[in-house]
Amino acid sequence: MNKVFKFLDNTFLDLGRQFKWTYLPPLMVYVAAGISGLTGIVGTFFVKDYLNLSAAFLAGLGFWAGIPWALKMPLGHLVDLIWERKNYMVYFGASLIAISLLIMFGLIIHTEKMSEIFSVETWFVISVILAPVGYVIQDVVADAMTVEAVPLNNDVGDDYTKDQIKIMHTTMQTLGRFAIIGGTVLVALANVILFRDVEGLEQSDKIQLYGKIYIYALVIPVVSILGVILASYLRNRKIQNLKSQGLEFKNERGIEKTKINWWILGGSLIFVIFTLSVGSFNVPFAQEIVFIGSVIIILFLMFKLIKELPENLRLTIVGTAVIIFIFRAMPGPGPGLTWFEIDVLQFNEQFFSILSLLASILTLAGIVLLRPFMANNSIAKIIVVLSIAGAILFLPSIGMYYGFHNWTASLTGGVVDAKFIAIINTALESPLGQVSMIPLLAWIAKNAPAHLKATFFAVFASFTNLALSASALGTKYLNQVFTVTREVKDKVSGEIQTNADYSELGILLIIVVLLTLILPILFVFIINNSKYKTTE
Repeated sequence: MNKVFKFLDNTFLDLGRQFKWTYLPPLMVYVAAGISGLTGIVGTFFVKDYLNLSAAFLAGLGFWAGIPWALKMPLGHLVDLIWERKNYMVYFGASLIAISLLIMFGLIIHTEKMSEIFSVETWFVISVILAPVGYVIQDVVADAMTVEAVPLNNDVGDDYTKDQIKIMHTTMQTLGRFAIIGGTVLVALANVILFRDVEGLEQSDKIQLYGKIYIYALVIPVVSILGVILASYLRNRKIQNLKSQGLEFKNERGIEKTKINWWILGGSLIFVIFTLSVGSFNVPFAQEIVFIGSVIIILFLMFKLIKELPENLRLTIVGTAVIIFIFRAMPGPGPGLTWFEIDVLQFNEQFFSILSLLASILTLAGIVLLRPFMANNSIAKIIVVLSIAGAILFLPSIGMYYGFHNWTASLTGGVVDAKFIAIINTALESPLGQVSMIPLLAWIAKNAPAHLKATFFAVFASFTNLALSASALGTKYLNQVFTVTREVKDKVSGEIQTNADYSELGILLIIVVLLTLILPILFVFIINNSKYKTTE
């Protein structure tokens, strides 16, 4: 009994004890990022039913939507340079998010009027690109706010020890992932309620509901703005409190001022010009060229930046970043699997909402339960475990494609059907998704130079986020080789424009599982047998 209580105390109660009110502002910005999924289900069904875009095109669009995350490099350095005025960046990011949401609202509700200006597909692409730019700007400030949220001295002026500061940084980063998933919980709850009667709705009423959800989503930029306002209030209150006691506020930034790093700014400018040029002029293999160029530029900037660290730390962070990059770069099946679940397995909007709610709640629990595992094991071991678990937990999707759910349903009187399997699989899979980044973020918060915290966050996040672009490219290639199409109808006439074809989805899923299992473990082995071995 004592062991059970000790486990609960170390995993749940201790996290609550470590919470500080200064953690709340960045958590609000992270919550807003989690709430961004409010429009995800609507977008999936709208694209599937009314936009005649291929799986390969959508995967390619995912690549371009991921590129703005590489902008964290100059933005992170900009945050370090304008530290006291970084809140204004959140206001700008929030504005871009709001514009993206309003475009989608207009596209759904006022399709004909919008199409008189640009095609429906063009509007969709603009919205898809604008949103991540806004989230990137908000995210880079939120990362910086997590550093600011960890105080160096308490309310009576006593300094915290290095061990105490390390614990606070780990807690802050854990709570950050917790907040993002908490936002998805709120979203899932909202979707379950909003889609409760979706089966009985006429198509026109369903369209109106889709539009309302994009209006509701305008709460996202509002929450972010309230977060930075609260941060300013709490910081000023603490400064005034210490002053009233004749004590000095200890700035987490230290006394060293951030100097302009022209390598970061210049390299980033080259990256932006390079990306826009290649993307705008319809250059053959544009995505591949942009990806390779981005990797070269970011690696160069990483090389310049890590010179600020002692040699042993340089090797460690490079090995860590490479392992996480490979893990995050694994291709997915693309939208074809979701289309199959909608068309063949008959999953509707409300059921996807239930799956999302379940996934979010269990991810929250998983992050807390896995905190001791993350604290006591190297990143290499964590990635190996996650890769094996991810591959195993993808097997039910393959099984359902080949009719496994029909066999289980016949044996159990219809109880263990496709929806039952999807729920169980979601429950097991969910806690794994947010784990891999926590150790890296905590490492940077603890070890990066005080005057370059935001820059380190940004550059290494840019590198690991490029992995998502690599994943999108891999997904696109797989969808070009193994073609999956869904049924597309004209929004007005209901006439079928494209027929569904899922005949090649099975082999696509099998290849994804094999890559997910083999490649990350192979790279962990290579890194841990080199000088870049990760020890944290």
